[in-house]
Amino acid sequence: MFDKIEDILRKFEDITMELNDPSVIADQERFRKLMKEQKNLEPLVECYNEYKKCKETIDESLAMLDEESDPEMKEMLKDELQTAKDKIPELEDKLKILLLPKDPNDDKNVIVEIRAGVGGDEAALFAADMYRVYTRYAERQNWRVETMSVEDIGIGGIKTVSFMIKGNGAYSRLKFESGVHRVQRIPATESGGRIHTSAITVAIMPEVEDVEVEIDMNDCKFDVFRASGNGGQCVNTTDSAVRLTHFPTGIVISCQDEKSQQQNKAKALRVLRAKLYELEQEKKHNNEAELRRSQVGNGDRSEKIRTYNFHQGRVTDHRIGLTLYKIDQIMDGDIDEIIDSLIAADQAEKLSKVENS
Repeated sequence: MFDKIEDILRKFEDITMELNDPSVIADQERFRKLMKEQKNLEPLVECYNEYKKCKETIDESLAMLDEESDPEMKEMLKDELQTAKDKIPELEDKLKILLLPKDPNDDKNVIVEIRAGVGGDEAALFAADMYRVYTRYAERQNWRVETMSVEDIGIGGIKTVSFMIKGNGAYSRLKFESGVHRVQRIPATESGGRIHTSAITVAIMPEVEDVEVEIDMNDCKFDVFRASGNGGQCVNTTDSAVRLTHFPTGIVISCQDEKSQQQNKAKALRVLRAKLYELEQEKKHNNEAELRRSQVGNGDRSEKIRTYNFHQGRVTDHRIGLTLYKIDQIMDGDIDEIIDSLIAADQAEKLSKVENS
C-alpha cells in the first residue's frame, strides 16, 4: 500500500512543478486538467503527510522518553505518544479508502427524474414532496437547481419532474438515491383514517459531455408546442416548449421551462445524453454481475430502496438496514445522515472485496 502511496506522492509533486511552468500556465486546457488532477490527489497526500507526522511523533517521543528524567515531562511525552498511536489505525483506514478506485462520475452535476408510481394522486403528492426534499438538500449544499420539465396534476402533486442539480460532487452524494421510494401515510382525502402505501421512482443520472455520448441528430425528432402551467408571459404565449423523440430507444423528453425553443432543445438534448449514458452503464453493469451484487445500491429503478412511514415518524433504508425517527427533518432536505451511511457502507464493501481478493 505504502509503495503505491509514495508513487502518488511523487506524481503530486510533479504536477505541482508543472503547474508553475509558464508554458503550462499558457495552455489553459492542460492547466485546468492538471489542477483537477492535483485537487483529486490532495486528500490522499494530506492524509499520508499526517500519517508520517504521527509516525515521527512516535519515534521522537520514544527517543525522548529514554533520555528524560523529569516525571512531568515524561507524562506529557507519554500522552503525545499514546495520541499518535491511537491515530495511526484511523489514518491507515482512511488511506485505504482514499486508494479505492474513484467513480469517474463523482464530480459531475446530476439530472434527477422523479416519477409518480402506484398510488394515484397520493403518489403524485409524494413525488412533489420528494422534489422538495432534493431541492432543499441542494440549497443546504449551496448547489444550484435548474428545472427542466414538470407535469403536475393540479392539486399540488407531480406526475413527473426532471431537474438538474449543479454543484461540486453532486453525483457522489446523490447517486445512491436511484430506485423506488415507498411512502406509508394517511392521505388528506382519506376520511376513514386508513394508511395508504404509494411509491415513486427516482433516477439519478450524471450530466455527460458531448464527447462522452454521441447523438445522431437523424435519430431525433423535435416537436414544438405551447407551454402550460406556471410561467411568464413568453413561456405561455409562444410555441417555446420542445418534445424530443429518440427513435432507436423510444425515449421521449419534454422541456418547457425556458423562454426559447433553442434553450429547451439544448436542455432536452442534455437529458437525452444522460439517459443514453445511463442505458450504456446499465448494460455494462449487467455484464459485471459480481460487481453489481457488491454495490450498496445498483441504481436499478425497480429496486425498493427506502420507506417513509409518516404514522411512525420513521424512514428506513432497506439496503443497509438504517432506520431514523426524524421524518420531518428528512422531508425538509436533511438527508446527510442517510447519504453518509450509504457511502460508508459502500466503501466498507469495496474495502472488504479488495482485502479478500
